[in-house]
Amino acid sequence: MLRSATLLFAMLGAGSAAAERAATGQGDVIELGPRPFYLIDQMVEGPLKQELMACMGQTPRRTLFSIGHRGAPLQFPEHTVASNVAAARMGAGILECDVTFTRDLELVCRHAQNDLHTTTNILATPLAETCVVPFTPARGEAPAAAECRTSEITLAEFRKLTPKMDAANPAATTVEEYLDGTAGWRTDLYAGEDTGIMTHADSIALFKSLGAKFTPELKSPSVDMPFKGFTQEAYAQKLVDAYKAAGIPPSDVWLQSFNLSDILYWIEAEPEFGAQAVYLMDEYRLDGYSPMDPATWPNTMEELKAMGITYIAPPTWMLVTSSEDDGIVPSTLALEAKAAGLKIITWTLERSGPLAAGGGWYYQSISDLTTSDGVIYELIDVLAQDVKVEGIFSDWPATVTYYASCMGLD
Repeated sequence: MLRSATLLFAMLGAGSAAAERAATGQGDVIELGPRPFYLIDQMVEGPLKQELMACMGQTPRRTLFSIGHRGAPLQFPEHTVASNVAAARMGAGILECDVTFTRDLELVCRHAQNDLHTTTNILATPLAETCVVPFTPARGEAPAAAECRTSEITLAEFRKLTPKMDAANPAATTVEEYLDGTAGWRTDLYAGEDTGIMTHADSIALFKSLGAKFTPELKSPSVDMPFKGFTQEAYAQKLVDAYKAAGIPPSDVWLQSFNLSDILYWIEAEPEFGAQAVYLMDEYRLDGYSPMDPATWPNTMEELKAMGITYIAPPTWMLVTSSEDDGIVPSTLALEAKAAGLKIITWTLERSGPLAAGGGWYYQSISDLTTSDGVIYELIDVLAQDVKVEGIFSDWPATVTYYASCMGLD
């Protein structure tokens, strides 16, 4: 295991393609492991299962259809070198860095500005004193609590942290118990040493060396903006400037944000990058919202298209519904988005654990059909063939890569 991102980039310093392949162990070989075959085994008999089984001898290939969601965090600590190398080895053609900032306004990869207490060992280090909510043990019905932010520490301090699987034990009475909360269907097997915490700049260098493209997400700050004079627009611009400085062509970058104003800023200020900016849709948070009822939508699909938006990215459940006669079918949102000429990316597979009990949040619109893990490939097939998504985020990219390779998707 590589000891840190710094070591990896030092190894890449030789500059040759051979040195890059040696440093990452990546090369051009894509390996999928047993999980895709396990999922196919769980499927009900039918044409799709037979078609997927017929591809079992295929040579898988890297595909832009397969997107690493924070790397491969089903088993590896998210936003780390190890997690993203694993995702690339499973054929993910696009990799993600969720971007936030430190106290000295440096960009780093974290799913949220305030997640250090669940994604790193900060509570077990002297930096615990920077946490805006110190560790508080569980007492009675009150769960254990903590909140630690990147905006409270410097870049140099951030680099001292060790990543862990994103989890916390709400029943904990000690820090050690709090940090030991990984779900039983994930693993801590690969979280026992430094797996390579990353800055945004580190991610650009790593993803380029792996032959992958880029989809950074500008995360909403936990602090009030402006922060130390740092405005939201400056934050959005700094993200783009990192790709320009690294010589990454705009066509290789899919900027993301849940904040519609960020998307519109990029379209106006950086039109080459804005052309592929991805509007992450969280309208489901609104009271009364339904992807099946356009009257509940804050913007129609035609209105989003008229704003200059090319890509939308709803969660998977917003794009499908269940039909008594036809099983999983496209939702009204999916149909109207395609009719408006919008391209669609969706999130996130392999994030729900075993599906026998209905699949939870990501499967809520088809919970009556979600009876086993084999439903994953039924969902992927509808998303690919009927909704016609451009790509699927997954916590274990091998699953999507297998399907894309089998079906000849780019």
